[in-house]
Amino acid sequence: MAWLSDVRDAAHRLKAADRVLVIGCSGGGKTTLARTIAKRFDLPFVSMDREFFWLPGWVERARPEQRALIAKWVRQDRWIMDGTNTSSFDLRLPRTDIVLWVRMPRLICVWGAVSRWLKWIGRTRPEMTPGCPEKVDLEFLSYIWNFEKKHSPIVLAAMAAHGPDVPVLQLKSRRQMRELLDLLGSPA
Repeated sequence: MAWLSDVRDAAHRLKAADRVLVIGCSGGGKTTLARTIAKRFDLPFVSMDREFFWLPGWVERARPEQRALIAKWVRQDRWIMDGTNTSSFDLRLPRTDIVLWVRMPRLICVWGAVSRWLKWIGRTRPEMTPGCPEKVDLEFLSYIWNFEKKHSPIVLAAMAAHGPDVPVLQLKSRRQMRELLDLLGSPA
């Protein structure tokens, strides 16, 4: 893996990037980060949940259709894509200039998911498919709580297999996220 340890180096690379992948556990702030960077650099923002995975009523789109939609999007010249699903890393990583991996502590992720639910209760947030109102259940909270232990090894293996030379910056605190955004400057 091409790990980046310096936020300044990552900011420099981001300023020149055309295709950015933002991954991490739900509730960690990856969507907010991706939308902010998209606005600053006029990159098309792609929510994997909205564009590829979900149909109204929380119905999961068929996997072949998901992959076809993802393959079409990644061929675009410029984008920032918000989503961790490793089953499409073979399509996404080879086209990615840099990965931002938001790796917040699980309590922060749980708080982020619950506070988002409270904010959007009964409504659909903009990065979700219309007809998929915000929800939190025990299965979702368990996914968040166990993400580092169960899912991070899968993420690491998929990155090694499909994008070993793609630079990756891990953001493990809100302070690091703010530092990165400060270094990127204000929107044009």
